[in-house]
Amino acid sequence: MPSFALKVTRLGLSSLGRISPRLAGKAAFKLFCLTASRRPQGAKAEAAHAQGRARLNSAEQIMLSFQGGQAMSHRLNGGAKGERKRFLVVHGWGSSSEYMSELAVFLANTGAEVISLDLPGHGRSPGRFLNVRLAVSAIAAAAERFGAFDAMIGHSFGGASIALAAAGFLPGIAPVLPGRLVLIGAPSAMGWLFTDFGGMMKLDAAAQAALEAEVGRVTGRPLGDYAAGRSVHDLGRPVLIIHAEDDKEVSADHARAYATAGDHVRLFWANGFGHRRIVSAAPVLAAIGEFLAEAPASLQENAFETDGETVISLLRTSVRRVS
Repeated sequence: MPSFALKVTRLGLSSLGRISPRLAGKAAFKLFCLTASRRPQGAKAEAAHAQGRARLNSAEQIMLSFQGGQAMSHRLNGGAKGERKRFLVVHGWGSSSEYMSELAVFLANTGAEVISLDLPGHGRSPGRFLNVRLAVSAIAAAAERFGAFDAMIGHSFGGASIALAAAGFLPGIAPVLPGRLVLIGAPSAMGWLFTDFGGMMKLDAAAQAALEAEVGRVTGRPLGDYAAGRSVHDLGRPVLIIHAEDDKEVSADHARAYATAGDHVRLFWANGFGHRRIVSAAPVLAAIGEFLAEAPASLQENAFETDGETVISLLRTSVRRVS
């Protein structure tokens, strides 16, 4: 049975839609982008969050600013400590760096510099809203602050966001092209999310069309452009897709869609770990470690790290960030 709050929201959108479908679509989009409470729900989530926070106690925290918002970054193995790889880790919707901490620490234990990003409205980042443009802007800000990444690893919405960032998909935001990409339980298209949301809110056809049009207005690309797998099709970089066929939140068909993008895309099934446990499953960590340890085609100097005052140049194993 729908909750009282959902019934009231549906009634409000329906009433607004009779006056102006466009305004109803705009209001529905704001609701879609509203982020949930950051407080862990339930004993298991509280324990996982506390353990994650403990793992990140030694991380350097750096707030990143960009047009439209801010994002907190957590850096492990930071600073100029000689030749080492640099990885970016991005969580999914409703998550945070705490829940990705096992993966971040695993990568840091290889000697790499690891940046774990809290997207706007999540973790220790300010705000209550998140959309694709804000997520990609935060990723671009991380590359601007820390320099090029040898790999970007993202879960769920974070995986889709790093793929779009690497593809230079959104107008006005420079591509963030890493040496490699790892997408864990990531959606390959966005249209289904808005269809499901519109159905839950019982939007009529006019309001649904206005909701989908708002995606284009805010992000700069119409919803139809967020097509299956196109974000990794022409990257020319190795991509590892990790998914569980028992994932109940993001269908395994999304992984299959990514896998059709070309020979540079590999598919690793992590069946039995669902959508959330997959980010810390031992076989998944092992597969990521092996993938990232593969020798690159060549060594070249990375883009510079800058904090606005100093510039540090390190020899790394990935391409220069496209700007």
